[in-house]
Amino acid sequence: MMMNQRKLIRKIVVYAVYILLLSSLQVSYPNRLGFGGQTADITFVFVVLTGYFYGFKDGVIVGLIMGLVRDCLAPIAIIGIDGTVHVTAGIGMLVMFLAGAVASSFFTKRMHRNIPFAFVSIAFITLLYKFSGHFLAYSWTFLVPSAGSYDLGVYEIVVRSSLLQTLLNLIAGIPLLVLLRFAGPVGLAEQRNTSDDVIKSNEDTSWLQI
Repeated sequence: MMMNQRKLIRKIVVYAVYILLLSSLQVSYPNRLGFGGQTADITFVFVVLTGYFYGFKDGVIVGLIMGLVRDCLAPIAIIGIDGTVHVTAGIGMLVMFLAGAVASSFFTKRMHRNIPFAFVSIAFITLLYKFSGHFLAYSWTFLVPSAGSYDLGVYEIVVRSSLLQTLLNLIAGIPLLVLLRFAGPVGLAEQRNTSDDVIKSNEDTSWLQI
């Protein structure tokens, strides 16, 4: 019982530290994390890796909390139907929730949550996020004429936006993966024995039910 409580406390503390630290870095030094007009989304990558390695519950809860912090620190602004700029609420939470949920089931059974496929999951989910964002932004210009026109061409959307963002996220995934491996919510000894069955059995007594 005491051992389980220590594991739960470790998870809560580690996740809390990473959420606060990474969110602060994301909003404080965007230029140092960026290149070519895109910025490495370290908070997004962290949620993806959490979902991929530690399962659905960890992924979606960390995603919701990280998304809430993002909505508070850097909310998305859009032009409303009345032509004025409105600050949105909840979009960050929705994006991060979906990122953690998708990552938790991204070939995890077949590939056993291995490191190479962790990077594949980052690339896939980043591309899905970017293309969905461009599609919604393009659709919004038809629904709201006052929002103006969507001037980005295919090259800008595919290469300068989506592919470049994916590359930056993959690079950001390297140090984040090292941190999760050696200073993550689960100890090294437990990580060596981690499997999908272990994650599934542990979810009933996870940190979410403390």
